[in-house]
Amino acid sequence: MSDVFTPKSDFLRILTERGFIHQCSDYAGLDEKAVAGELTAYIGFDCTAASLHVGSLLQIMMLHWLQKTGGKAIALMGGGTTRVGDPSGKDASRQLLTSAQIEANKDGIKSVFEKFLTFGAGAKDALMVDNDEWLAKLNYIDFLRDVGRHFSVNRMLSMDSVKMRLERDQELSFLEFNYMCLQAYDFVELNRRYGCILQMGGSDQWGNIVTGTDLGRRLGTGQLYALTSPLLTTASGAKMGKTAAGAVWLNADMLSAYDYWQFWRNTEDRDVGRFLKLFTLLPMNEIARLEALDGAGINEAKKVLANEATALLHGSAAAAASAETARKTFEEGALAMSLPSIDVARSEIVEGLGVAAAFVKAGLVASNGEARRQIKGGGLRVNDAAVSDEQAKLTETDIGPDGVIKLSFGKKKHVLLKLV
Repeated sequence: MSDVFTPKSDFLRILTERGFIHQCSDYAGLDEKAVAGELTAYIGFDCTAASLHVGSLLQIMMLHWLQKTGGKAIALMGGGTTRVGDPSGKDASRQLLTSAQIEANKDGIKSVFEKFLTFGAGAKDALMVDNDEWLAKLNYIDFLRDVGRHFSVNRMLSMDSVKMRLERDQELSFLEFNYMCLQAYDFVELNRRYGCILQMGGSDQWGNIVTGTDLGRRLGTGQLYALTSPLLTTASGAKMGKTAAGAVWLNADMLSAYDYWQFWRNTEDRDVGRFLKLFTLLPMNEIARLEALDGAGINEAKKVLANEATALLHGSAAAAASAETARKTFEEGALAMSLPSIDVARSEIVEGLGVAAAFVKAGLVASNGEARRQIKGGGLRVNDAAVSDEQAKLTETDIGPDGVIKLSFGKKKHVLLKLV
């Protein structure tokens, strides 16, 4: 963010003070549009999985603040671009998905946006559109003649998304090479249809976004703007949204509200203040108070972060229930029946279910081999008792009075096997 530019608009002021901004093509011009109430902006989301993960939450929050400060937000579903695959930050081509898979994934991720944006037919209501609507209808020859002639291959080769792949001697298909052309065309099309003048995204999208602003200039749209957020990593350098157990999904059917709450509760101490600014709606003075806590107080700040972030996505009731489950489990040492659970046929236990297989079934480890390694290190427990035998089996004697068996990986990951 510019050291000398002071935003006049609520939109850029909030994004600046909360740490959302990495680069902007024209701070003053964009600020003027926001002050005048003329700001319509979009972010694109490809449909590569049945759920977005927490790494996409930063961009969703940017759309939230845009609408909150009087702008019009567009969530662009990449039904068309998903067929191509964005090479940004990738060492290999994405697996090509069928149209049916893309549609199923699109349906899966739509519901998340309703938690953060208000959709409707009003002037400032958010829109959700799919770029397949126009990309699927393009005539290849016409597109090359009318749009493709405005792209410089020399400049495209200099873009990070392309250059990094080539420098690492990783193959970049012609299909992927065209991705930035399609993304740039999306920007122009959204401007023509909805008056959209700003595209936002992560810092790895800067090249793709400014290619769109340049295409708009060449095709006569008027000035378009680019705004990116910083690449989000934890204080220790880990990529945001990835854990040892896998991605932190936003859909409740792929990650429970309790596990989502625990993800935020386990935030590194140095990240608490930054994440409160980015992923909650708490006022800045309250965040400053929480940032100033130290010692045992930092754990209270982490609980506030977990409660606020979980309430935004899953609702206040789910956040409160998750906090209470954690309190009973960790502070009282009690068995909280609201812990994440899976159903297991009683016959499997009667026949002797291997402990390693049970932890894989529960999703606590990825494989039997990982389970055995954790057992050697003393990391797995059944009903709070450490497992020492790699060949151990669960039996009827492990079933508690509530008809469950508690599996624990470390101190903070628990799953109940419920016998059916």
